[in-house]
Amino acid sequence: MHRKYNALGASMKTATIPSLRVDPELRRSAESVLHEGESLSGFVEHAIRKTIAYRQAEKEFVVRGLVARDQARQTGHYVEASAVLDRLQGMLDKAKAGKSQA
Repeated sequence: MHRKYNALGASMKTATIPSLRVDPELRRSAESVLHEGESLSGFVEHAIRKTIAYRQAEKEFVVRGLVARDQARQTGHYVEASAVLDRLQGMLDKAKAGKSQA
């Protein structure tokens, strides 16, 4: 979505997303979860933004994984799966301990 900014810095929409035909039940479901004062258009825009952010993060994750794979192949340095799992378990245990103290 493209935006232009006016003199006060507020954004003004300058592009549209194509209209979307959906099953009436999907529309009713979407309308049933709107927050007070939220429009269906705002809900759809928010969903699109969240999905874009998720897919960008997913793409970056895959790229980092491929780079790590290539580095491991080049250097021959690999980390045992059990070491990774132990570290992750430690992180999880620490997070759980922090929550129980809160």
